[in-house]
Amino acid sequence: MILRISYFILSLCFALLVLPVQAKAEQPGNKTRLNSGWEFLKSDLGGIWEAVRPAKPGSPETVPIWEPVTLPHSFNATDAVDPDVNYYQGPGWYRTNLEIDNKYKNGRTLLHFEGAGQKTDVYVYTTKVGSHVGGYDEFTVDITEAVEAFKQTAAFKEQFNGKIPISIRCDNSRDLEMIPSDLSDFNVYGGIYRYLNLVHVPALSLDKVFAHATVDKAGKQGQLSVKTRFYNPDKIEKAQVTLRLKDPKGKVVDQMKVEANATAGDVMLWQPTVKKPKLWSTSNPALYTLETSITTPSGTHTTIEKIGFRHFEFAEKGPFYLNGERLLLRGTHRHEDHAGVASAMSEEQMRQEMQMMKDIGINFIRLGHYQQSRIILELCDSLGILVWEEIPWCRGGLGGEIYKEQARDMLTNMIEQHYNHPSVIIWGLGNENDWPGDFPEFDQQKIREFMSELNDLSHKLDPSRQTAIRRCDFCKDIVDVYSPSIWAGWYRGTYTEYKKESEKEFNRVDRFLHVEWGGDSHARRHSEDPNHILSAIPTGKGTDERAGDASLVGGATRVSKDGDWSESYIVNLIDWHLKEQETMPWLTGSAYWPFKDFSTPVRPENPVPYVNQKGIIERDFTKKESYYVFQSYWAEKPMARIYGHTWPVRWGEEGEEKMIKVYSNCDEAELFVDGKSMGIKKRNSQDFPAAGLRWMVPMTSGKHTVKVIARKGKTTVADELSFEYQTEKWGAPAQMVLEKLEEQNDTATVQVKMLDSQGVLCLDAAQNVRFALTGDGELIENQGTSTGSSKVQLYNGRAIIRLKTNQGENVVSVRSEGIPTVLLNLKSNQGTSSGGAVGGAGQ
Repeated sequence: MILRISYFILSLCFALLVLPVQAKAEQPGNKTRLNSGWEFLKSDLGGIWEAVRPAKPGSPETVPIWEPVTLPHSFNATDAVDPDVNYYQGPGWYRTNLEIDNKYKNGRTLLHFEGAGQKTDVYVYTTKVGSHVGGYDEFTVDITEAVEAFKQTAAFKEQFNGKIPISIRCDNSRDLEMIPSDLSDFNVYGGIYRYLNLVHVPALSLDKVFAHATVDKAGKQGQLSVKTRFYNPDKIEKAQVTLRLKDPKGKVVDQMKVEANATAGDVMLWQPTVKKPKLWSTSNPALYTLETSITTPSGTHTTIEKIGFRHFEFAEKGPFYLNGERLLLRGTHRHEDHAGVASAMSEEQMRQEMQMMKDIGINFIRLGHYQQSRIILELCDSLGILVWEEIPWCRGGLGGEIYKEQARDMLTNMIEQHYNHPSVIIWGLGNENDWPGDFPEFDQQKIREFMSELNDLSHKLDPSRQTAIRRCDFCKDIVDVYSPSIWAGWYRGTYTEYKKESEKEFNRVDRFLHVEWGGDSHARRHSEDPNHILSAIPTGKGTDERAGDASLVGGATRVSKDGDWSESYIVNLIDWHLKEQETMPWLTGSAYWPFKDFSTPVRPENPVPYVNQKGIIERDFTKKESYYVFQSYWAEKPMARIYGHTWPVRWGEEGEEKMIKVYSNCDEAELFVDGKSMGIKKRNSQDFPAAGLRWMVPMTSGKHTVKVIARKGKTTVADELSFEYQTEKWGAPAQMVLEKLEEQNDTATVQVKMLDSQGVLCLDAAQNVRFALTGDGELIENQGTSTGSSKVQLYNGRAIIRLKTNQGENVVSVRSEGIPTVLLNLKSNQGTSSGGAVGGAGQ
């Protein structure tokens, strides 16, 4: 019988190839990433036969047309941020032909999915071998019998030349009886968007190893408890199990052999004591290695787990402790989302993202709002980042029994699949479950009952971690840790109310942790008066987000609707929050929302359409100015950053004093303007803004160069930038000019500027502009970034886009409502343009 099994063979039969912190399994080649050789169809088929039917010799028929792709792959790599369409939600097919040769005698052949969205069906030739519901947990499909059966057919040799045809149907269609809700502020992506692996194991193998490492509060004695779950379709009774524990330097500290009953379900194998273990912490993430091997006549199978000994505590009405010492959780959030690939991020991209987070000094992350890639959890383990991971019960209300069973399954899978990671301290049960809309009924009591059920299930599966939810006040007493909605200075109130509102919420629960704060910023947009809107904002009425607050129209005055969305404002908001957190000794910590801009279907009118722009980096890893504010508070490596590297033109009166800010973690800094010293300032985190590293400098029309030299102990760091200072006043926007800035490696960068009728740059212009191209090349668009969208709001009267010229002739156009359209002729890739901007004001 063809079996579909739960993920767990994975534990490391699947560590191979994943991260350097993991060693290779004993059997070389037992796991292969299936990245290449795939074809994709973005629609449904009439049936599985259409995926495998033989092509007629000489027939021109090519319908349906499949396209070659590599995995990971998402249906929505570009359409998630296409300003002119709703992103695709429906079925899509993948197919490939595999050479399958299992060297184990009577071994099993498996397809291991690290994640695919959102419903998945798997076929060997025309035989359906497995299905899975859920876009974020891992699952494994056993294809052994189907492969062997197909090898006996004529089609195996004649049509497929000794290969096995694999077809996979993924479907992210809207479905009210699935989580997450389509009301969620993120895309419900489709596709095989995490790695897919071909795995060979013996007839009896390790399905899952549960390694529970604990240490007493004093850190003097560690205890390890190891259970195993076997994958045993042939019902083999006995297995010889060898376990070996290595310390962080690779030295074996303990080992044992035991005979296990392989038919007994979860089996307790080993409970060794470890004296004076090296503790895992955020500053020194010491990882032990647990090797587990089983030997039977059918072969030997080994898994390798990385574990850590640590003790944590959320003190009741108090802070957070790790290994007995208070630790302020300095956190952020992550969505699996990136420019050009959507959720199908490569391992290299994941590594770069997590390292960028660590480089600002984070020690905590909430993975929103679903189970994420195993690679991310392994990076958190090795980098020293504590984790809140949650299931995607997010918005919409509560569905029926199918809906609830999926939530139970996803919670179970998340906990069992990520049980061994020392970085995990919280299992999240939901997010914004007070948000109705998917069902006619919205019953708070039923939501409470189901939340209680999930809370009990989590503690049963893993008593060692805490449970948590964010923003559902009528359930706040159910979970161990609660985060209310506090958006001081964005959706409600002003950012100066942050500490007061936080303390009020802290006093309402036993254990408080503030996740989600911040605000949107349109990258490259800056302001000479970023706080002007605050005088119009009502205060003393709460700082929570309420229904409609995220809308850009209607309702009370609020920064999210009426502010300028400048980087200048957001750095002030972040600066204030971080300096206040240093004076809140009762605070467990917080997590900024989010680290990186991400796509969302519910924000089509944002400055970059369909993008939540609250990140401190853009969707392509481009750093915003706010990235350096976090570094100035949290990073240990000396740094200094003058605010405004993407602010080429400042403005004001002749001789007017302008503030120049430096964000730095150094003790002192000296500023130079046009070579002249403006004096030395001492850093004081409570001296807002910029921790006292700010200078008021008289400005004159023209170009200026600014340099800072900062010192921390014996270390010196420097930063420098240049800008124009514009004193000319501008009128209403009346015309545009389009120019090429540069061309490198067949990629040209063009910029549009908005001018008044006298040709003066309108530095507060924020209209939408639309880029288009005719010719041999193509726009680099649908990236969801400030320089990678065909529709984008201007930033200080300008906008940039890039294009592949393909060494040919191209005409770029830009239009904006009420303004004459302009064109730009570009020739080849030689850095020349023919005739400059044409049409409208460009003539």
